[in-house]
Amino acid sequence: MMVKQHMLFTLCSICGIVLKDILAVSVAATKNKVRGAQGQFPIVQNMTVTEGGIANLTCRVEHNDNTSLQWSNPAQQTLFFGDKKALRDNRIELVRATSQELTISISEVTLTDEGMYTCSLFTMPVKTAKAFLTVLGVPKKPEINGLTKPVMEGDQITLTCVTSGSKPAADVRWFKNEREIKGAKEVNASGKTFTVKSSLQLQVNRHDDGVAYTCRVDHVALTATHEETTQVLEVHYAPYVEIKHSIPAPLEGQYLKLECVPHGNPSPDPVLWTKDGGELPDLDRVIVEGRELTFMALNKTDNGTYRCEATNHLGTSHAEYKLVVKDPNALPGPPDHALIGGIVAVVVFATLCLIIVLGRYLARHKGTYLTNEAKGADDAPDADTAIINADGNHAHAEEKKEYFI
Repeated sequence: MMVKQHMLFTLCSICGIVLKDILAVSVAATKNKVRGAQGQFPIVQNMTVTEGGIANLTCRVEHNDNTSLQWSNPAQQTLFFGDKKALRDNRIELVRATSQELTISISEVTLTDEGMYTCSLFTMPVKTAKAFLTVLGVPKKPEINGLTKPVMEGDQITLTCVTSGSKPAADVRWFKNEREIKGAKEVNASGKTFTVKSSLQLQVNRHDDGVAYTCRVDHVALTATHEETTQVLEVHYAPYVEIKHSIPAPLEGQYLKLECVPHGNPSPDPVLWTKDGGELPDLDRVIVEGRELTFMALNKTDNGTYRCEATNHLGTSHAEYKLVVKDPNALPGPPDHALIGGIVAVVVFATLCLIIVLGRYLARHKGTYLTNEAKGADDAPDADTAIINADGNHAHAEEKKEYFI
């Protein structure tokens, strides 16, 4: 009996030791698991995508012990729990699901998909990370309003360029041909997108005819190109005329062509040629072809004032050309350079001789003046006698006259 009690006591002691060890191992394992869970954090990144594109949302965990990952949308609806799809949306697909990563894709992204997406790591407690999905609204092709064709010269018009659907607001720029010009910009919000307008006020003149005005839209969603629309102005204006001639100084027997060049819109065609206010004479020798008036061989009977007149529905204009035909035999010949040189040499020689003679004459008269000045005053005993003697010589002094040049 005593032996049985001893054996039972020994067995119980062993069981207690084993149970103690099991509990210690269990507690240690639990502590390690909690410590590991505390070091697990989901990692995500914000995403920007263009409307209509594809958004890939990735959630990663560096150290994971097979704890489940989950993606949910801004409405807190679960999209994927691990590799299990939770929301019926054909645009949302699984890309990759492992113990350390959960990546999903959203195709044909719309502006309503924008918002905060949450990745959850189901540890104790649950840990989350949030990624914001930004959706860029693509601006629509711009439209130019306010242009009517044709425009009359002097009219004032306003061109307005409009583009909608952009997010953020698009930048609208104007170009006149290739040169940028400034317009008045207006931005209006419409839900999540913006409508942008830009206006140009123009005082139209004839130089605007055929000018291209382009409205260009720049936006961050248009990475490779830009949207633009172009309108070409058609301006109607009264004509003005100029006459071009083939030779500057017409001579008898020469060929001469006069060209009437009218400018106007609509084009003033045909033109009317007249001479001295009347019809053109001798049409056999003077040829009118379209806007050109041609003289095959000029003579002096062609002299006169030729007038070209052009008309459209906005007015009439004219230009005149005075024709003076000269005789080629009566024209002065080239100057005789030898004769001109001889004349210049004679003039220079005569000038030098005159200067020499004049110099000698002045020198001789200057000496006579010094010799005869107050003649008889040198022998006077006093000043009064000198004056009297000098006065006495006035009769002789008048015989000598002095001339100054």
